[in-house]
Amino acid sequence: MCKDSACFLTMKETDLEAVATAVQRVAGMLQRPDQLDKVEQYRRREARKKASVEARLKAAIQSQLDGVRTGLSQLHNALNDVKDIQQSLAVVSKDWRQSINTIESLKDVKDAVVQHSQLAAAVENLKNIFSVPEIVRETQDLIEQGALLQAHRKLMDLECSRDGLMCEQYRMDSGNKRDMTLIHGYFGSTQGLSDELAKQLWMVLQRSLVTVRRDPTLLVSVVRIIEREEKIDRRILDRKKQTGFVPPGRPKNWKEKMFAILDRTVTTRIEGTQADTRESDKMWLVRHLEIIRKYVLDDLIVAKNLMVQCFPPHYEIFKNLLSMYHQALSTRMQDLASEDLEANEIVSLLTWVLNTYTSAEMMGNVELAPEVDVSALEPLLSPNIVSELLDTYMSTLTSNIIAWLRKALETDKKDWSKETEPEADQDGYYQTTLPAIVFQMFEQNLQVAAQISEDLKTKVLVLCLQQMNSFLSRYKDEAQLYKEEHLRNRQHPHCYVQYMIAIINNCQTFKESIISLKRKYLKTEAEEGLCLSQPSMDGILDAIAKEGCSSLLEEVFLDLEQHLNELMTKKWLLGSNAVDIICVTVEDYFNDFAKIKKPYKKRMTAEAHRRVVVEYLRAVMQKRISFRSAEERKEGAEKMVREAEQLRFLFRKLASGFGEDADGHCDTIVAVAEVIKLTDPSLLYLEVSTLVSKYPDIRDDHIGALLALRGDASRDMKQTIMETLEQGPMQASPNYVPIFKEIVVPSLNVAKLLK
Repeated sequence: MCKDSACFLTMKETDLEAVATAVQRVAGMLQRPDQLDKVEQYRRREARKKASVEARLKAAIQSQLDGVRTGLSQLHNALNDVKDIQQSLAVVSKDWRQSINTIESLKDVKDAVVQHSQLAAAVENLKNIFSVPEIVRETQDLIEQGALLQAHRKLMDLECSRDGLMCEQYRMDSGNKRDMTLIHGYFGSTQGLSDELAKQLWMVLQRSLVTVRRDPTLLVSVVRIIEREEKIDRRILDRKKQTGFVPPGRPKNWKEKMFAILDRTVTTRIEGTQADTRESDKMWLVRHLEIIRKYVLDDLIVAKNLMVQCFPPHYEIFKNLLSMYHQALSTRMQDLASEDLEANEIVSLLTWVLNTYTSAEMMGNVELAPEVDVSALEPLLSPNIVSELLDTYMSTLTSNIIAWLRKALETDKKDWSKETEPEADQDGYYQTTLPAIVFQMFEQNLQVAAQISEDLKTKVLVLCLQQMNSFLSRYKDEAQLYKEEHLRNRQHPHCYVQYMIAIINNCQTFKESIISLKRKYLKTEAEEGLCLSQPSMDGILDAIAKEGCSSLLEEVFLDLEQHLNELMTKKWLLGSNAVDIICVTVEDYFNDFAKIKKPYKKRMTAEAHRRVVVEYLRAVMQKRISFRSAEERKEGAEKMVREAEQLRFLFRKLASGFGEDADGHCDTIVAVAEVIKLTDPSLLYLEVSTLVSKYPDIRDDHIGALLALRGDASRDMKQTIMETLEQGPMQASPNYVPIFKEIVVPSLNVAKLLK
């Protein structure tokens, strides 16, 4: 009753909504007066719409009614089927209860069926069982003949018979060990055949790189046999999950053993390439590494081009062989690194490991691309081992360089005592072989280091420069000892001057070679900064050259000493040719000094010029003579001027080509001569003042000695000149080179002057 009321209310609400909607539509149609004329038209249109909606509604309701009718019919049929099934199940249940006793009485039949199946299997295998000895012999013969596929087929038949019987026995009575042992014993030779066949397979695999070129079908047969065994292993392991039975000798895992055999073969091949030892051949390691490189490259090319065709793709044979070779090489390199290697052997090993291995000569070879990606290969040696080897190399190299430099210097020292002159270079300058030997040694070591790495090259260069610095200090000491030995006996060594020139020239060669070495082996600013931080050798080389030049000049002045002592003496005033001899002697020496290289010869010529003038002025200041008259003063002064011109001409000649001013020092002699030549004593103060203004380093004792040389200056005049000059000391110009500073006036002369 309540449901009917609710339904009635719902319908009433629907009618009201419909009426309200109709009113709205009519109101929308009749908003203007002219629309009243179309009322009939609107009525017909709405009637058509209503008829259409009613037709569609009737069709939908009819379709739903047909579906309901069909569903009811099917439900009725299903109900009848359920009733029939229920009746049938009742009949079956009744029959089953009646036949329980009958089933129990058929147990003997069931046992007979099981026994029959076992006997049928036994009958089926009888032929194989009785033919086991014959099959064993045939299999053995086939193995010996190399017919491996056929031998394996018969071996599979034997194993199948054995495994089938043992499996049946296990299913019947798994605890019956005696029957299992009996069957296993009867087929005992089967395991021996399997082992014998495996040996043949392993032998083929050990020679696989040769076999694949000569008889690839044999290698394919071996792979097929291994693949068969892998399938049998998988089948037996699957059956084990169901029965729990595993035949003896299973799983064989021949695929795993195959890779183990290949791995051992690769290792043996790498280790077997060492044909020599250090005792028999100093180049043993180079030969060993080269053989390894050739063998590995050839083997991998064969593996890539031929072996991959003999193995299934999932074996990834090339990838595995590459890994085996890489690991074997890594192990071998570690073994070599652990030995007590010499410096050159360390270089050979590191060069091979760091460069050759990944180069186009080996793993980077185009024939191995793209399968081999050198960027993906692990290092053969760990960074720690490489670092230890480099430390050992640097330590050994340091000791070797020190020893080589010491030996080179000792050899050069022996040459200094020879009776023959040293060799000259293409420009005619004397030289010894020392710079060439030293820098050839440096060059060789740097080239070797550059093969390993840029970092090692820089370290070796720094080491060479450090040792060069120490070596030059020893070189300087030896040159000094050479000079001292000569001064003790100037007759020996016979070619002292020539070899001292060679030592001086070597300094310039060393400088040029150091610059060349840095320019060649330093590529970056950071490297240059590293080496520039090392002690500069230019200072030491300049010191050696300077000492050498001084010793040669000392040689000159030892020969000039007698003639220098004649200057400003009575003999000199009366017509001594001391300056002529001095000029000839200096020129003769400088003919030898022409073999000195230009930078040092230039300095040496300037120094000789200065020293000759200084010695001349020293003779003036020694008061070896005192002029007694104006005539003597004039004669002496003019002679001084002539000799100054002689010296000027000489040193202009010697300095030709240097662009040097050879007049400055000789002008000093002329200026002193002007003071001596002065005839009017009243002008003496002015002349002396002029001299002092030109040469500010001239001292009171020099002026006193000069006035004493004139011989006509009174005591008061001397005192006045001295006091006046002391009141206004002259300031030297920045470019002035002192020349009087090192001239010492004997105290006796000064004392006489003051009296």
